[in-house]
Amino acid sequence: MNAKEIEQIKQWEREHVIYPWKKQGWFEPILIERAEGIHMYGADGKRYIDFCSGLLNVNIGHHNRHVLDAMQAQMEKLCHIASSFATEPRARLAKMISDVTPGDLDYVFFTNAGAEANENAIKAVRWFTGRQKIYSNWRGYHGATAACSTLTGDPRRIPCEPGIPGAVKFFGPYCYRCPFGYKDNKTCGIQCLETLKTQIMLEGPKTIAGIFMEPIVGTNGIIIPPVEFMKGVRQLCDEHGILLVMDEVMAGFGRSGKWFGCEHFGVVPDIITAAKGITSGYVQLGLMIWNKKVWDFFCDHPFVGGLTYYGHALACAAGVANLEVYHQENLIEKSRINGEYLEKKLWELYEKHPCIGDVRCKGLWACLELVADRKTKEPLAGYADCKQNVMGEFTKRILDMGLWAFAKWDYIFLAPPLIITPAQIDESIAILDKALEYPDSLLKK
Repeated sequence: MNAKEIEQIKQWEREHVIYPWKKQGWFEPILIERAEGIHMYGADGKRYIDFCSGLLNVNIGHHNRHVLDAMQAQMEKLCHIASSFATEPRARLAKMISDVTPGDLDYVFFTNAGAEANENAIKAVRWFTGRQKIYSNWRGYHGATAACSTLTGDPRRIPCEPGIPGAVKFFGPYCYRCPFGYKDNKTCGIQCLETLKTQIMLEGPKTIAGIFMEPIVGTNGIIIPPVEFMKGVRQLCDEHGILLVMDEVMAGFGRSGKWFGCEHFGVVPDIITAAKGITSGYVQLGLMIWNKKVWDFFCDHPFVGGLTYYGHALACAAGVANLEVYHQENLIEKSRINGEYLEKKLWELYEKHPCIGDVRCKGLWACLELVADRKTKEPLAGYADCKQNVMGEFTKRILDMGLWAFAKWDYIFLAPPLIITPAQIDESIAILDKALEYPDSLLKK
């Protein structure tokens, strides 16, 4: 594309496209023309390392030929049919998913995205239990639809408040910034779990339909809970007849170094919701996956939920091909091994850059939390980040150097495609190393 064509497209974007999560009318986007592997290419020819897999969804990398061929073959036969008919890609994908899910999570409901999956899970747990209350973590994120925004525990929920009735928040683990004032989880007695137990008793356990959790809090900081907490929540649910819903939209399909994030904790939920990595963003698709207990209930009671594009044949064909790539290229194991290497390199950055307060990493899914002071853990930017636009400036700098990573508040999120090599990690770390000189310069002397 020439400069005139690029500017015309940008103008149409500015004048007609409503951008998510942004004030409108000022945003100056980079025009991406194509992508392949871990790289994106601007219309001006500039190459960028996609160190965030799009928005943590392009797990198998961009422009995978196996997936593209499978989609093309499916398009030649059937793109869409009413959900009351069976299709080969939908049946095949459901079976392949059941082969990799933990426990007896063998029954798949298809949606367009993760938020839709969570919306349907809300309906499922309420109908199954006959109860109304839904518990969720203060720092969790479950999607931007109305009900999911109510379950979300960060400021993005505010425009949707008061939201749906029956939503109750609890403080989950955040060991770096323990809400109960403990220094580490070796001495706290897992106080967050004890507090949750008390909260459930005070609310009335027989009023609670489900507990929604991310196995690892994603977009609010890659917060990894203690194993004891996760096992304790599972036990609480079993004791009180509460369904445990694990939001695996980000963690699922290899991002954390296992097929599903809950496997790190030896916990099997009653329902899993997922999206992102099932098609790696090639086509939109989300999943709600039930265990046999939930399935058996809905064999006697109709599940009142559905959508026009349920089990879309083209999306399911993309999902089948994606899962084949995961298996053929051993990507789950690569995520674990290269994730360990990534974590090592990030701790090396920690030793060099005092703006880094904490490093959290599971598989190829990491976060750098920035601070103004390591001793006090004072946030560098905070939720608003209005005065200095620290993260906006940081993002601009890494983009200028050819790296895309997602940054907001005090967090830098690093989640490259699972196909990345150690050499490509090194190249990306070198850019981060240089860019971190900027937040270092803002620290209190």
